[in-house]
Formats: sequence, C-alpha cells, structure tokens
Amino acid sequence: MSRTDNEGLREETLRKHEEFLLPSVSNYYSEPIVLTSGDGTKLTDSEGREYLDFFGGILTVSVGQCNERVNDPVKVQLDRLGHVSTLYPTLPIVELAERMARITPGRLQKSMFTASGTEADETAVALAQVFTGSIELIALRHGYSGRSMLAQSLTAHSPWRAVPTQIAGIKHGLAPYCYRCPLKQTYPECGVACATDLEELIQTTTTGKVAGFIAEPIQGVGGFVTPPKEYFEIAVDIVRAHGGVFICDEVQTGFGRTGGKMFGIEHWGVEPDIMTMAKGVANGMPMGVTIATPEIADAFQDLQISTFGGNPISCAAANATIGLIEEDDLKSNAEAQGNLLRSGLEDLQSKYPKIVGDVRGMGLMQAMEMVVDETIQDRTPNPAATGAFFEACKERGLLLGKGGLHGNVLRIAPALTVTAPEIQTALDMMGEALASISS
Repeated sequence: MSRTDNEGLREETLRKHEEFLLPSVSNYYSEPIVLTSGDGTKLTDSEGREYLDFFGGILTVSVGQCNERVNDPVKVQLDRLGHVSTLYPTLPIVELAERMARITPGRLQKSMFTASGTEADETAVALAQVFTGSIELIALRHGYSGRSMLAQSLTAHSPWRAVPTQIAGIKHGLAPYCYRCPLKQTYPECGVACATDLEELIQTTTTGKVAGFIAEPIQGVGGFVTPPKEYFEIAVDIVRAHGGVFICDEVQTGFGRTGGKMFGIEHWGVEPDIMTMAKGVANGMPMGVTIATPEIADAFQDLQISTFGGNPISCAAANATIGLIEEDDLKSNAEAQGNLLRSGLEDLQSKYPKIVGDVRGMGLMQAMEMVVDETIQDRTPNPAATGAFFEACKERGLLLGKGGLHGNVLRIAPALTVTAPEIQTALDMMGEALASISS
C-alpha cells in the first residue's frame, strides 16, 4: 500500500469515526492515530509508523499485543465452542473459577463472570447489599467504577459523571491523595486522617450501618493515587465495625501490575470480602470477574444471569493469560522493570523539578503529575503542559495515558513483559519530550 493509500485509510477511518460514533467516544491526540497492528509492546498505525505502547489499552494488554501463548488457545476454543451464556457449565468457566479461587488472597472462593469491570462492580455491590441487608455504600473521591448509573454514582470524578441524577445511598470518603491532601496535612504526621475520617462520615451521613466500602488499591483514572501503607487497614476496620464488607476493585491493579504480588491489595495486608477484576485478566478479551467469600456468595440465592459472562473464548484467554503470568513470573518482572522505570522518572523529576510535581505508583503502574510550578504552594495543575508532553511523546513514538481530576497526570503502564531496554528507550523519549516543552 502506498503512502497516499495509507493517508487515505487514516482520513477515511477518522471521517467515519466522526460520522457514526457518539461524539463522547473521544480519541487521544490532536491528530488521532489509526492503529492497525501490534506485537508485544509495539503498535503500528495505518501509515506504517511504529510506537512503543506504554498504556496497553488502559492497562489491559497485560502480556503484550498478539501474544501467541494467549492467541493460540483462543483460536482452538473459537473452533470448538463459541458461546453458551452462563446457563450452561463449560470446562473453561469452571477452570477459570477454580484458578481465581487459588490465586486471590484470603478466603475468596466463588466467582461470577461478566463482560466488563462496570458489571463486576455492579455485581459486587449487589452481593454486599444482599449479604448485609444494608443499602448505603462508601466509595472514595477521585475513584472510578465504570459507565453504568450505579458505577457513575460510585465514581467521584466529575468529568466521568455525565448524568446529573445519581443513585442515592452512596457516600464519598476522602481519597488517600497525599500530594493533594484534602485536609492540608502531611504524612505521616497526619496519622492517616483521610482514613480515620471514615468514622465520622459513616456516623454523620449514613444510618450508621453500611453495606460496604469499595476502593481501588491504587486509584487508576484518578491518576494512580497511591495510599499510605496504613490506609486500608484503618479504613477497612472502620467499615467492618459498622457492618460493611470490603469490596476491593482490582480492575486496574490486578494480575501482577503493581509488582511482586498478584493483586494490589496484597501490598497493604488486608483481605477483601469481595474482589472485582477486569482489564488485564484476559489480555484484551472482554472479561469481568467478581469473587467473594463463600458466605457472601451463598447469601445471594435469587437468579443471576450474564449473557456474555464466562464466554468460553474469553475464559480461554483469561486462563492462558493468568497461566503465562504465573509461568513466567511476570509479577517479578513488573517489580524489577517498575523499579527501573520509577528511578528514571524520579531522575526526570530532579531535572525538571518545577513542572514535574509528583512521581508515584507501584510496579508497572507509574505516574507523573504535572504542575505549573512546584514552588507555588497550591501546586497548580498544569493540563496544558501535560497535553504538550503527551503530544511530544507521540511524535517520538511513545504512547502514554492520561488521568487525574484535572487531566494533568501521565499514566505509564507498559505490558508486564516489557524489557529493560524498552524501559530505557521510553525514558529517553520522555526526557526529550520534557526538554522540548520546557525550552
């Protein structure tokens, strides 16, 4: 295909996207790229240009694009049995359920499979409400739970709350966002006041009995907000004292992403009562997971069905993906390469101390928060610089993600298979991009 043909393909694709998709289905970059193929950590666009992918379809391509060790079992399953719904047991769904019970922490045992993280969170909330007999829920500011009405109500991030009327009974606690502490305190002298404040939140804004507390071990869309190590132990103890269960949202943090552990919450030493997952579980195939302790799962005796939940093809992808992560010990690679990435990002912060306000995260889930001038007390968010840096990285062949309430946080999350040379290449590109926007 000639260059002219490639350009025509791009323009035609973008024209049809604008004509036939909702305008809210936005694209990255001032000049969007049309991606046509991928291999590992590499992506290629319609004009033949190659990019290093350090966002992985929003932390979803966990073991790399078009990984044969995932694709081959999927192809076999596609030719064997494609779809039956949850009304029929299949070998892939029970294998995945057994695997989930084995790899998740604590007493989590019984799963419900759906097609997305939104549905997984919806299922978790229903389980918590049925089990406790309570309705009210605690979520966190800066958190994100998905696209449904309930999920938007749980979400405390105004750009993602499109519907003004929200579901009642949901209260939002303070986020453990140390860089922008809502209480204007400093850790550890603060005594993790954002966690202890949940006591007053429950006593003053609820009936005093809650169904549960839903939180991400590291807030994803919120900008990879990473809590103090004591946060979850304090918060979950308070919620359980008021009758609630802990729903751990591992949609972005799960499956080795945070390095060294299979799940993010394992870093904080707290066992969930319910856990939700999606994204990286099946390397890009649609799959949501809700897993609960036996007593919580067994409390829900009414009928449940998911047409696409536990689809044999998605289950085959999930079984293969998790198997690969375990066999190749990718959680350890995430830790090692994450340390290299973090060190490089901190070097960039030291070179550009005014504009790079904060570097945070764990494993291969790292963030840089951009500010107008770090010496200014209010740490003014700088979405303009973030956008300029974002575009400069793309020009150099590096794809990143964005997040944060003000759109001023770079989210950096390559596949767990990423290598040290690829990390260094990305850091070099980011260094060049920062130099270009700072000059």
